[in-house]
Amino acid sequence: MTNAATYFVDRHLHEGRADKIAFREAGSGRTITYGTLSEQTGRVAAAFAAHGIRAEERAALLVHDTIEFPQLFWGALKAGVIPVPLNTLLATPVYDVILRDSRAAILFVSAALWEVVRPAVEASPYLRKVFVIGEVPGQPDFDAFLGEAAPVAAFEASADEAAFWLYSSGSTGAPKGVVHVHGALQATADTYGAQVLGIRAEDTIFSAAKFFFAYGLGNAMTFPMSVGATVVLFAGRPTPEDMAQVLADEAPTIFCGVPTLYAAMVAHFDRSGPPSAPLRLCISAGEALPEDVGSRWQAHTGVEILDGVGSTEMLHIFLSNTPGDVVYGTSGTPVPGYEMRLVGEDGDDVPQGEVGELLVRGDSAAACYWNKRGKSRGTFEGVWTRTGDKYEQRADGRYVYCGRTDDMFKVSGIWVSPFEVESAIVSHPAVLEAAVVAACDADGLEKPKAFVVLSGDKPAGFEAGLQEMVKDKIGKWKYPRWIEVAEDLPKTATGKIQRFKLREGA
Repeated sequence: MTNAATYFVDRHLHEGRADKIAFREAGSGRTITYGTLSEQTGRVAAAFAAHGIRAEERAALLVHDTIEFPQLFWGALKAGVIPVPLNTLLATPVYDVILRDSRAAILFVSAALWEVVRPAVEASPYLRKVFVIGEVPGQPDFDAFLGEAAPVAAFEASADEAAFWLYSSGSTGAPKGVVHVHGALQATADTYGAQVLGIRAEDTIFSAAKFFFAYGLGNAMTFPMSVGATVVLFAGRPTPEDMAQVLADEAPTIFCGVPTLYAAMVAHFDRSGPPSAPLRLCISAGEALPEDVGSRWQAHTGVEILDGVGSTEMLHIFLSNTPGDVVYGTSGTPVPGYEMRLVGEDGDDVPQGEVGELLVRGDSAAACYWNKRGKSRGTFEGVWTRTGDKYEQRADGRYVYCGRTDDMFKVSGIWVSPFEVESAIVSHPAVLEAAVVAACDADGLEKPKAFVVLSGDKPAGFEAGLQEMVKDKIGKWKYPRWIEVAEDLPKTATGKIQRFKLREGA
């Protein structure tokens, strides 16, 4: 049997970890052991059948990071039902699109999210059942879903059949349903989880990135459950203050964040100091980590950040720095088990030192985009997956991020990496975040324009000083000709900056 739930959940009963805590909620004190998780996921599988939800039908999970989530996710896999975790920070119209696109037959929703999704639920022609995690008057809850169901064995599944979907974050437009197979989960655990992260049973993991995010799913479920480690869950939004408190209270050994959060936490540490926590490792993904942010975090905590690159299409990180061998400002080297290519617009490999689009090959690649044949063909080319990211490979083999394919532009005939300019800008002490896009000057020529979020008050002579600093750091033609101070930057719920929205206004 190759059902992923057998390996990640039930295996622990036979390996003596039935009483080990699998998940605990920060703040509430609720926990669930591996043994109870095995029993509950078997009950969830039986409950799906009792409510008439058949194998291969979709179950939408609009659920915060609470212990019900792993019960539902793995219980769905045991039933052969396809769980579809949904971003918990979307607007009603987007939920309407996703519920229609996925044709979900059943929805589980955290009580706090009920009102935002309710109009989409009422309009859905496909939903047959809705259950609330928590209490909403008139709506059946998780206990009502379980009823008197007795545990059943896992559905016999092939490693190559669809196990779950994830919707892409929408950093370049509308989200797409990404179909992943059972075997992909263990593929990421055997590669990044075991050979880069080096996760151990005695670890306690805390991921600020949520379950609905491919990166968060690996951090807080796949990797810890592959070895029987313990996961700390936090249902709220990850503010710097709350993250520091969780680190202090829950004492994780591994922390998983995203660059925008690390930047905000570093600014918080500058004011209040870092928390005391037994961290041995931190990781980052979602976007490239600015060199200044990584260096400042390590100076505060004494712990390095392994900056890596992954995607929803590849399920987790395939290119990464490694413990004891971190070079901030680079994305490191290929994770064991993955191959990389950098190609030009003609599809041929580019020479080392030149910029090309990154293609990746590995066993965690998605099967396709749901109901998007053209986009599937454009992304999944045989064994290779196009990432849409522009990279340069240095002579030492490390990869340096240059930007999204759509974000790159030329100045005076020379390619400019928005990320390189952004990294220079955020090293300014007054800058918290930055995004750079192309804008046209009076002659219709493209030049860099910067949108910046300040960490405090705007200093005198800020714009001119910032421009001179960028010129000195990375080259005189790369400096931002225009600088616009903003309250915040448009982002997806996973922390990726939506530069296409800034380009529209540039």
